[in-house]
Amino acid sequence: MIGEISFGQYYQADTPVHKLDPRVKLLATLLFVISLFLPASLAGMIFAGLCLLALIRLSQVPLRLIVKGLRPVLFIIVFSFLANLFGPGDRILWRLGFLTLTYEGLVRAVYLALRLVYLVLGSSLMTFTTTPWRLTDGLEKGLHFLTYVRVPVHELAMMMAIALKFIPILAEELERIKDAQISRGADFESGNIIDRGRRLMPLLVPLFVSAIRRASDLAMALEVRGYAPGKKRTRLHPLKYSRQDYLAYGLILLYMIIMIIIAFSPIGRWSAGL
Repeated sequence: MIGEISFGQYYQADTPVHKLDPRVKLLATLLFVISLFLPASLAGMIFAGLCLLALIRLSQVPLRLIVKGLRPVLFIIVFSFLANLFGPGDRILWRLGFLTLTYEGLVRAVYLALRLVYLVLGSSLMTFTTTPWRLTDGLEKGLHFLTYVRVPVHELAMMMAIALKFIPILAEELERIKDAQISRGADFESGNIIDRGRRLMPLLVPLFVSAIRRASDLAMALEVRGYAPGKKRTRLHPLKYSRQDYLAYGLILLYMIIMIIIAFSPIGRWSAGL
C-alpha cells in the first residue's frame, strides 16, 4: 500500500530538478495544471506529455514510482472517462439501447482522462523532488503578501507540510495493522467489493487511534521546542534564488506561451477534433 501512494513521498537524488527553489516548482505545477485546462487539442496534450516525461527523466525519479500514484485515483479516472464517453454528439460510432457512443464523446473522455493523469503525475513529481519542509518554506514565502490582509499563511503552510508528512506514515501504519489482522486470520481479499469494504472497517479504529497519538506527540514536541504560531522565526537555510531558478522561470514562461499558441492557433483547433 505504501508503494501505491506517491503524494507526500520524497525521492532522494542530486538532480537539477531537486535543487530548484520550491517556489519555482510550486509555480510550475500550478501553471502546468492551468495549461491542461486550456482548450483541448491533440497537439497540446502531446506537448504537455513530452515536457512532463522530460522532467521525470531529468529528475531521475523511477517512472514506475510516479505511475503507481495513479492507483488510488484510478477509479475516479475510469468513472470520469465513462461518464463523458456516452455524451452528446453528431457522429455516432456505436449504439446499444439508450447508450450511444459518439466520436465527440470519445474525444472528450480521452482528453479528460489525460488531464487527470497528467495532473496526478505532475503533482507527484513535485512532492517526489521536494521535501515537505521545503514546500512549506516555498509556500509561505511565495504567499507572504497575503499576511497583509491577515491570512495566516505560516499556519496554513505548516498544516500542509504536516499533512504531506503524515500521508506515507499513516499508509505504512495501515499496512502494519492489516498484516497483524491477516496473521490473526482476517480475510480482506475474498468476497465482493462490499464485503471487502466491510472487512476493512476494523482497521479504521486502530488507525484513527494511532493518528491521534502521533498528532499528540507532534504537538508536545513542538511545544517543548518553543514553537509559537504567529511569531517571527528565522531559518537555518533561507530560500535564495540561483541562476538555474531564473532559467527555470524562463522555461516555464516559454512552455505557457507555446501551450497558449497551440490552444488558440489553427493547428490546435484542427487537432482538437482528431
